[in-house]
Order: sequence, then C-alpha cells, then structure tokens
Amino acid sequence: MTIERRLAHSGFTLTRDYPAPLERVWRAFAEADQKRNWLGDDDTFEPREWAFDFRVGGRDIDEAKFHGGPVTRYEAVYTDIVEHVRIVTTYDMWLDGIHMSTSVASFEFEQVSDGTRLTHVEHGVFFDQFWADGAGREEGTRGLLETLGRHLAQQA
Repeated sequence: MTIERRLAHSGFTLTRDYPAPLERVWRAFAEADQKRNWLGDDDTFEPREWAFDFRVGGRDIDEAKFHGGPVTRYEAVYTDIVEHVRIVTTYDMWLDGIHMSTSVASFEFEQVSDGTRLTHVEHGVFFDQFWADGAGREEGTRGLLETLGRHLAQQA
C-alpha cells in the first residue's frame, strides 16, 4: 500500500469562561496532579507513559491505549510560560506509532468578573493519511476544555 504524501494546515480558537479563580485554573495546567486528574483519568483508555515538566524547555508526554482502539501519544515542549498569563507549547501527536501532526498551541488566562477566561489558539500541520484531521482536533480540544470545566467544578 502506498501512502499519499500530503500536508494539511488547520487552526482554531476556543474561548471558555470558568466560574473559578484564575489561580485555580492556572494550577490545573501547572501542577502535575491537577493536570493528570482532569486530562487523563478516564475509563475509556488505559494510561501508559506519562511525564510532566512544567518549565520553559520542559516536556510533557501522555501515551494511552483506548480500550479496543489505538494507542495515542502526545509529546509537548513548553516554549513560553508567564505565570497566570500564558502557556505556549509545540506538540506532536502519534496514532499507533504513526506521526500524525505537529502543532503550536497557546493558552491565555484572563481574570473576568465572574471567574477566568481561557483562550486556546492552535495551529496544526497534519501529515499524509491524517491530512483531514484538523476538525477532529478542534472537537477533541473542545471536549478537553469541557473536562477541565468539570474538574474545576469538583474543586469548588
């Protein structure tokens, strides 16, 4: 089987307001136990490799196998962190060992009258057979931000 070599570019912006103090939303990204709690503890997959190094130049790794499905792998490098203001990463995704994409993602944190506004902006390049996956990435990220909202509500 020959793989068609092609690229696709996709970008999106998602904004969510959470009724939680900025410091609590920040900790959900900056503290390993907090991030693991909302990002990865789910019955739909079995966790494999996990690493968390929240500093400029630090790396995050999250690999898991979906029950009855593929192994996904996320590897990120923090390129910019300004406490309580922003986090910028570059990250790569693999599906069953095949490199599917490279992205630049930013998270901006802003105190608003009833909590915290989080703005996530992402630009991705999708490779070969994954060239049409940009819409799926946006949908998956929406789901993660909803999961974050549930986590923050439990912490209240």
